[in-house]
Amino acid sequence: MNPLEFHNMAYSRRQFFRKSGTGLGMAALATLLGQHGMSAAGSIAGMDQMLPQIAPKAKRVIYISLIGAPSQLDLFDYKPDLRKRFKEDLNGYLKAQGQRLTGMTSGQATFPLAPTMFKFNQHGQSGTWISELLPWTAKMADDICVIKSMHTDAINHEPANQLICTGSMQAGKASIGSWLSYGLGSMNEELPSFVVLHATHSSPYSNVQAISSRLWGSGYLPGKFAGVALRSLGDPVLFLDNTPGVSRETRRGMLDGLNELNRRSFSAIGDPEIENRMQQYEMAFRMQSSVPELTDLSGESDNIHRLYGDDSRTRGTFANSAIMARRLMERGVRFVQIFHRGWDQHGNLPRDLASQCKDVDQGCYGLIQDLKQRGMLEDTLVIWGGEFGRTIYSQGNLTETDYGRDHHPRCFSIWMAGGGIKGGQVYGETDEMSYNIVKDPVHIRDLHATILHSLGLQHERLSFKFQGLDQRLTGVEPARVVKGIFA
Repeated sequence: MNPLEFHNMAYSRRQFFRKSGTGLGMAALATLLGQHGMSAAGSIAGMDQMLPQIAPKAKRVIYISLIGAPSQLDLFDYKPDLRKRFKEDLNGYLKAQGQRLTGMTSGQATFPLAPTMFKFNQHGQSGTWISELLPWTAKMADDICVIKSMHTDAINHEPANQLICTGSMQAGKASIGSWLSYGLGSMNEELPSFVVLHATHSSPYSNVQAISSRLWGSGYLPGKFAGVALRSLGDPVLFLDNTPGVSRETRRGMLDGLNELNRRSFSAIGDPEIENRMQQYEMAFRMQSSVPELTDLSGESDNIHRLYGDDSRTRGTFANSAIMARRLMERGVRFVQIFHRGWDQHGNLPRDLASQCKDVDQGCYGLIQDLKQRGMLEDTLVIWGGEFGRTIYSQGNLTETDYGRDHHPRCFSIWMAGGGIKGGQVYGETDEMSYNIVKDPVHIRDLHATILHSLGLQHERLSFKFQGLDQRLTGVEPARVVKGIFA
């Protein structure tokens, strides 16, 4: 299909009824699907991918993105035999591996082996090894699946975050939340189908990586599928309130007039972006009513706040964002992404990693237990993890109580829960150095294919025509669904 053909398939309502041979039947279907149900850019050509293609295990997703990359060696990938090799120089070992190093450590004279200083214990019936830094996560060991064999292509933060959020290290691609909005549409007409939350972090020392809206943007997909970020300070959404002196009725009249002008333009030239803009105006108007109610946590019980932790009452904290994520799920939002930055520990790792873990640990536990007690966990997929792993050797100075770790793309750990995932299991294994994967590798593309599969979408079929190519979240390289993690 050439671009003009695709351009012309975004029908106006009048064109749709005039050109469709089954007008009333299609109108009934459109009513059942809702305004955003015809998700694939509103086109009939997208009918095969706007509905689940396989039996879905989940309806919605919460993705907890830990920007900066937490150390798998200090949290999940337990290597007790390394303690007796403390400070062993790994220079020769690294040369034998043939992996490029970042500019931050490539000039080091020695590469001292840095075993974790933290204690590990086995938890749950599964006996999953979890660090003492995550005591609340340890309590839910049988609810989560730890994947220890993740790997990526990028060794620096910006391309690694773009890869894990959009499926590509190149800018301009659509984010995973946008793909799910495009493929499945919205379950609530009052809120966006993709919402982003930015949680604050408590450590004043953390190396905080800058991120941009590219990580939740729609790229080449229509703009209505981009993530909408709710701010942690001030108004949740800028310009949420009407200008003083302008009533809601007046605003409605202004919007109706603007929509009429846009409809005339759309009828004349058929540009799909005009229709997208109209839908965004309408969504913004509806959010003026829905967002204040959503962000008002005064109705949450004391028991809920105790479950998530005391800081859940403070707006912008991770625990507060976790409650917000659950509230968004309840209201039919399809994809919520919580960004928590400050996990880039090149030095002072024991101090800073402990602080970061304390920020998120109880909030994650509270979220999983809250979803479970409401009967929502079985169809809500929760993902926790960063963009790559950390090195076994120390960056810079190494003592018994202080060390740092550089970037390591060859293996890292994440966990998943709900959405058909079998809890209480560990998937994949790394070697004795937590350097290479020795069993069941999972690439970022495999993770994306698995997320889509959980929601009933086949990654090979979910595509969008752009610049003459059928663009996909998983790209053109091989990707597989990790079926071994499902119940």
